Order: sequence, then C-alpha cells, then structure tokens
Amino acid sequence: MAKGLYHYLREAWKNPRELDLWRQRLIEWRKTDAVVKVDKPLRLDRARTLGYKAKKGFVIFRVRVKRGGRKRPRPTKKGRRSKRQTLRKILSMNYRWVAEQRVARKYKQLEVLNSYWVAQDGRYYWYEVILVNPEAPEIKNDKHLAWIANRKHKGRAFRGLTSAGKKSRGLRKKGKGAEKARPSRRAQSLAREFKKSRAN
Repeated sequence: MAKGLYHYLREAWKNPRELDLWRQRLIEWRKTDAVVKVDKPLRLDRARTLGYKAKKGFVIFRVRVKRGGRKRPRPTKKGRRSKRQTLRKILSMNYRWVAEQRVARKYKQLEVLNSYWVAQDGRYYWYEVILVNPEAPEIKNDKHLAWIANRKHKGRAFRGLTSAGKKSRGLRKKGKGAEKARPSRRAQSLAREFKKSRAN
C-alpha cells in the first residue's frame, strides 16, 4: 500500500536528532529572539492535525522557553525560621502552555489555536504556536473555525482552554480518580475550605 507525504514526515520526526539540519538549526535559533514569526510550519503534518490551514488568518510563531524548575531563590536568613526558608516551586504550568501565553500576550488581536514541540537542548524548549485572526473573513466563513470568533473564546491561552492548558490542569482524565480536577483544582480547594468553616 502506497504511503503519503505526511506518513514519512511523521516517521522522520520520531527521531529528529538524526536529521541533518538539527544541530545547525539549534545554533541559529539560540541567536534569534524568543518569539519569531515563521512563514510555514516546520512540522507540517503536526500543524495540519491541530487545525492549521495554509490560508489567510493563520499565523505561526516559534517560541523559545527557558528550561528549569522556576523556583524562588532561597532567602538569606534575616530573622526567618528555617521552616520559612524552603524553596517553593512557583510554576505549575507546562512549558507549552507558557509558550502559548507569551505569544498571546504579545499579539493580543490573535487567538491561540494550538501548539506543538519542535526542538529542545539543555537550556531551552522551542514550540511552534498556531494563532488565528478571529476577525479575518476567511476564518469567520470557515465552518470548522468560525467558533473561535465567538467572544466566549477570547483569551483561550490565559484561561487554560487550549490543549496544553487542559493537560496542565489535569483535565485529560475523566471519571474515577479525576473527581478533584473539575471545575478546577482551586475551586475544589475553596469548596473544601468552605465546608470546613461551615462545620466549625
């Protein structure tokens, strides 16, 4: 059975470090800005799967995110108890969600449709983020994408409504074992606190 172009693209991206341009690409990307507009998606098969179409209204950005645990620096002991000097992790979002928020904050007139991984090294992650102009007539007239022009989808990346946001919020799992994930972990925590206060 004959296989198409997208099949071979998917196979090539299973081991991207074996690609000839991998090392050269990373050397160039480290010198560029953190958010860069690109003409075409690097992983065309993945972009098409996530809703990208080569027409007006779609924009692709490559976003660089620094790796690391995002912990607060340990404070110097100035009257603090050792209990209060512990390192606290302050980033509870995955890197892809962070990348989506950064590009959405920079281009407020566009909405994030989805994103995907393209590269990483010891210091950075790179993602390509698909953005859509909800005011473009090509988007409004597309029956598969007209939903993003609705006002209730404004600021999707900031409200955790993208795929990366939902994964980070624990919404990929349903049913038994996921009772405390909906509507959100914070809402569940506040509900428990309210019940305790009512009991007392």
